[in-house]
Amino acid sequence: MAEIRNFTLNFGPQHPAAHGVLRLVLEMDGETIMKADPHVGLLHRGTEKLAEHKPFNQSIGYMDRLDYVSMMCNEHAYVMAMEKLLGVQVPLRAQYIRVMYDEITRILNHLLWLGAHGLDIGAMSVFLFCFREREDLMDCYEAVSGTRMHATYYRPGGVYRDLPETMPRYQASRWRSQKDVDRLNESRSGSLLDFIEDFTARFPGCVDEYETLLTDNRIWKQRTVNIGVVTPERAMQLGFTGPMIRGSGIAWDLRKKQPYEVYADMDFDIPVGVNGDCYDRYLVRVEEMRQSNRIVRQCVDWLRKNPGPVMADDRKIRQPRREEMKGDMESLIHHFKYFTEGFSVPEGETYAAVEAPKGEFGVLLVSDGANKPYRLHCRAPGFAHLSALPEMVEGHMLADVVAVIGTQDIVFGEVDR
Repeated sequence: MAEIRNFTLNFGPQHPAAHGVLRLVLEMDGETIMKADPHVGLLHRGTEKLAEHKPFNQSIGYMDRLDYVSMMCNEHAYVMAMEKLLGVQVPLRAQYIRVMYDEITRILNHLLWLGAHGLDIGAMSVFLFCFREREDLMDCYEAVSGTRMHATYYRPGGVYRDLPETMPRYQASRWRSQKDVDRLNESRSGSLLDFIEDFTARFPGCVDEYETLLTDNRIWKQRTVNIGVVTPERAMQLGFTGPMIRGSGIAWDLRKKQPYEVYADMDFDIPVGVNGDCYDRYLVRVEEMRQSNRIVRQCVDWLRKNPGPVMADDRKIRQPRREEMKGDMESLIHHFKYFTEGFSVPEGETYAAVEAPKGEFGVLLVSDGANKPYRLHCRAPGFAHLSALPEMVEGHMLADVVAVIGTQDIVFGEVDR
């Protein structure tokens, strides 16, 4: 008999769930993993150091690019940290808009996660279905900020602008007939709120479709049930947050435990798992999409009935309106100074955290009274989750590594900042 010995395998850095930024060194005994060593360090954005060399208001866009699937939630934490030090009161309408877009972002994130996780494990159709709904929500991003991904929509004191009264429309072309265009534009004939309301009415049916494909699917359950089990005690020790800790059965959610903005007024539930495996985390995220849909619907109803300002009336931290800038010399100077030098933030230290789709995303901000941060540190949920990867995959098969990376929902922009 030839001697059987362990061998070492390079897993990545071309893994489908982590495009060129995660290299796993796996010690294998046949097909079984004895040890996994994640090597992170092929991205190095230097976001925190960059932000320390720019005025406060010029770093909001960097936050979008950290977890580039949860754009506005990242902005939210950074903007909240600034507001704490500035002592700014955000208008109520702006708070509702922020909560609504936080939940739209959560749905966007979970749709991409579900599609990519399905694709990793071998389910093709769900990826196409998820992207169908993502397109509509991306249009909501574009309607308020002018861009589909890196929105920079949240600003200290509120949001960039109020919700538009019209939606972009499709036009007939050689690829789309007039009949198709009319059908697609049915929900776009009114305001952005009309469009979002239409989306919230049909989205639960879409989630039912995903569940029909996966939840009781024999192959899906074989790939996820009892894979990557984390006990509640261990989840807390590892610093898990978001769906990772809720999947292990702990109902920890900052929106309920430490409410910010208007979450205290919202009616929603926190889904929790039982076994702490990949399948439970899948069920938690799917249910989160339904709960986010409920919150968005409540925000739409409130925003319809309550017009008002969407920006704090503090001339130091808000830019002058466009029409003022075009006709008034002082406003033009103010505009120029605002975008080149920004504003000074009082001396102090603060920490602001939001319940981002992947977990607790926090920003530690230290100001020395200048117009740029003295120190900035981001608390990325994915970093704590990735550090648990070796013990989650130990004893499993090689194919299960893909399932565990998928269930962690890691984005490396925030991990390797």
